[in-house]
Amino acid sequence: MINKAIEINGKKIVIESGNIAKQANGTVTIKIGETAVLVTAVISKKQQPFERQGDFVPLTVDYRERTYAAGKIPGGFFKREGRPREKETLTSRLIDRSIRSVFPMGFQNELMVSAVVLASDTVNDSDCIAVTGASAALMLSDIPFEGPVSCVKVGRIDDQFILNPTFEEQLKSTMDLVVSGTDDKVLMIEMGAKEIPENVVLEAFEFAKPFIRQLCDFQRDLQKEFGKKKITIKQSETPAEMNGDILNCIKDKIKNFAGFGEMYDSSLEGLKKKYGDKPETLAQIKVTFERIFRDEMRKFIIENNKRPDGRTIDQIRDISCSVGYLSRLHGSALFTRGQTQALVAVTLGTPEDMQIMEELEGEFKERFLLHYNFPGFATGEVKMDRGPSRREIGHGALAKRALYPVLPSDSDFPYTIRLVSDILESNGSSSMASVCGGSLALFDAGVPVKTAVAGVSIGLIKEASGTLLLTDIQGLEDHIGDMDFKVAGTVNGITAIQLDLKLAGIEMDIVRQAISLSGKARTKILDIMNATINTPRKSLSAYAPKMIILQIPQSKIGGVIGPGGKNIRLLIEETGTKIDIEDDGRVFISGTDEAGMQLAKQRIEMQTAEAEIGKIYRSKVIKIMEFGAFVEIFPGKEGLVHISQLAEQRVKQVTDVVNEGDEVLVKLLEIDNQGRLVLSRKAALKNDENK
Repeated sequence: MINKAIEINGKKIVIESGNIAKQANGTVTIKIGETAVLVTAVISKKQQPFERQGDFVPLTVDYRERTYAAGKIPGGFFKREGRPREKETLTSRLIDRSIRSVFPMGFQNELMVSAVVLASDTVNDSDCIAVTGASAALMLSDIPFEGPVSCVKVGRIDDQFILNPTFEEQLKSTMDLVVSGTDDKVLMIEMGAKEIPENVVLEAFEFAKPFIRQLCDFQRDLQKEFGKKKITIKQSETPAEMNGDILNCIKDKIKNFAGFGEMYDSSLEGLKKKYGDKPETLAQIKVTFERIFRDEMRKFIIENNKRPDGRTIDQIRDISCSVGYLSRLHGSALFTRGQTQALVAVTLGTPEDMQIMEELEGEFKERFLLHYNFPGFATGEVKMDRGPSRREIGHGALAKRALYPVLPSDSDFPYTIRLVSDILESNGSSSMASVCGGSLALFDAGVPVKTAVAGVSIGLIKEASGTLLLTDIQGLEDHIGDMDFKVAGTVNGITAIQLDLKLAGIEMDIVRQAISLSGKARTKILDIMNATINTPRKSLSAYAPKMIILQIPQSKIGGVIGPGGKNIRLLIEETGTKIDIEDDGRVFISGTDEAGMQLAKQRIEMQTAEAEIGKIYRSKVIKIMEFGAFVEIFPGKEGLVHISQLAEQRVKQVTDVVNEGDEVLVKLLEIDNQGRLVLSRKAALKNDENK
């Protein structure tokens, strides 16, 4: 039984092991506050067959949140958890990206890391402790792992950094930074920020470093005391003769920067004649060919300071932009950078179109949606579209995070905004193309965003012979490189960062250089985008819904809606509009017919209006009595005109002056202590004569 605790900046983190899930290779329960996550690691007994091997670690990560953790029963028809929600998918990716590069070379046993939220105090988030818990489970297990890895979150409120902010603090924070690392090296970064300057972002990384180091030392101490002996991984070896033959095939062609596929296809026939064409032999040839191609391409780039497409190290690919590409849409843009192309469409909707997000910490409505699609034809592949992959969800979330800080407030622009980025071609950095295209499309739609947003990816090749940072990497450079460092922002600062590594960490000097290079590139890209469109359009598309906003007293909401929604349904049907009423009394009337919208506005105003003493109303007689007439001054509001107040002269019978159904002007004289309206036709007529 293990139960160890460490205090990090005033917050206690507890790791337990040895009491549950004991058949897994490694298990820990990690807690912060009363939030607890169970993390297990299980490895297959045998390595994958050679034909399935490669540089890619066969790791699967699955993070799930049980609704019982927050004392809830799942909503919907099926009362059990189903497919992962977006946060679960993004946290699975967070764990995967933090630990994937820390396994030893040649690791080819299938590995499953599962994280399950067992308890949530709805105060402390579970994502960062899930990453640290995954590392701790691997450290204590017999699975080969070159960690530890630790993860922390950094917020910023009133210019002060906060470690592992609570949910409430995150709402006030101008920065949401998640950083994973090992000692002094950074492994993974995920950040959203409200146009934070580069120097402040770097300060946040420095703030996180000592806490990451503390958590890493804590895990090492646990491993020394309780860790299992590690399994020995048998590495598959390629015969020296095959290595030599493949190297000769590549060396003659590498100077022309031929792609891997082209080189492999042209060399395969000769290699098959010599080594045979059994499936396992062909698999070994391909794996070896890819490894040597990667090594030789990296070596050539470093030695010649030249990139595969002929660009200089810090040169951006050619960019073209256009807006209004599809005039029928509410807004659209086509952004092309090299062989990467994103078509981004904007659709504006009403508050009713907001997405209800059901999270452990509670439900909320999301007004900004960004969906990223990566079809097979974008890379010339034959592939069915079977719903969004984890990668598509992750790239969409990154682009959304980059654009969110420049959106207008919902009080200034109450529309629900949906962006869809369809990648039509891809050769690297399609998520950053989605950011650029999304910014242009918002301008085209007339959404009053603060400023334009652009993004770029910085790559890395790090060898003993030298280190190169590459601006605006393409697909081949991403494939053979060590880093994909995506940075998005405005002229004022950074709005989003995502770092993925194939190395077991990079130094802060490389992080600084990458952020500096991205800032210079971002400025150039923004200049190109601003030359296409530099301010949001003054008006919305003719095809976008128009909207009128009213504020009514909360006490009047029930009356507008009516029993079972009867009143509001009838009003929608009569006016041909769409009406949404919020709990705070805001009423959103939308539609394409201006006359119908104005009629709906008038009806609701009349229905919710408060009677004003001294005001003259056009009313309708609804009931005749001996002592006077009851009139309705607006829907649901009626009062009495006493027979003495019907005319200047004496009136014998009420029907001598008015009858049911007549429209008459009346003046409100007073509201008695029982809330009854005292009305006068005589005073209204006199007032009219004086005019």
